[in-house]
Order: sequence, then C-alpha cells, then structure tokens
Amino acid sequence: MTLLFPRHAPLAIMLASLAILGTALASQYWGGLLPCELCVWQRWAYVAVIGIAFAALQARDRWRAGLTGLAALACLVGGAIAVFHVGVEQHWWAGLATCTGSTGANSVEALKAQILAAPVTRCDEVAWSLFGVSMAGWNVLASALLAGFGCLSARLLWRAA
Repeated sequence: MTLLFPRHAPLAIMLASLAILGTALASQYWGGLLPCELCVWQRWAYVAVIGIAFAALQARDRWRAGLTGLAALACLVGGAIAVFHVGVEQHWWAGLATCTGSTGANSVEALKAQILAAPVTRCDEVAWSLFGVSMAGWNVLASALLAGFGCLSARLLWRAA
C-alpha cells in the first residue's frame, strides 16, 4: 500500500468532520431543528476533531501519526456522547437534568426558575429521523467510521515514520 492514502488521512478526517458539522448547522439554521444540549456537545467533539486534524496536516512523521490517532480518539468521544444521547432518546436511561423533563423544584418559584433556564429543545425527544434512526444515531455511525479510519491511518502512518 502506498503512503499517499495515510498521509492525507488527516485531510479526509477534517473534511468529513466539516461536512458533518456543516450538516448539523444547516439543519439548525435552514431546517429549523434546534439542538439540545447533548447535540451541542457532539458538535464540540467535531470542532476538536477538525482542530486536531488540521494540526496533524501541519505535522510530520510520528507527530502526524499521533495527532491522527488523537483525532480518532476525539471521534470516539463524540460517538460516546451520541450513544448516550440515543439512550436518552429511547428512554433506556435518564438524561441530564438540564435537557429532559424532570424537575427537582420544591417550590413554585424554583420551578419557574428551572423552566426559564431550561433549553427549548429536550434531549429525550427525537426531533428528526431517517429510516427510524435519529440524528444522534446517525452520528454514532459517522463517529465510529471516522474513528476506525483514523485509527487505521494513524497505525499506517506510525509504521511508515
């Protein structure tokens, strides 16, 4: 296998992450799908992947391999957040107190303050799905594929360095 493919892996990871993040932002600003708190966390994972992959593009040899592996790890973290989000959507487990319908208020004033501080979009409701899979579910798949690609590329880069 030539080294052309692994050498450009950080670019592929960065472009894929930009496309995924761009799709999420387009669905928000053009499609009207407001993100919940867990959706925003998943976006931050992609921002980290983009930054790390950009740094890997500037690096050489083992640094490029290490940063590519780090980008893959950031994809795994984003994927783990997405798995948690899918579990919240499917009511397999409770979500964060800030993004579900649960209340811990013990007075009317506390309940009013909690309602006013809560995000508009709930994490435990599926806002959009394709073939029965929510955006968080698709993000699990995308994150896993990018992480696998990043790990394989990092390994090939490390061997070549």
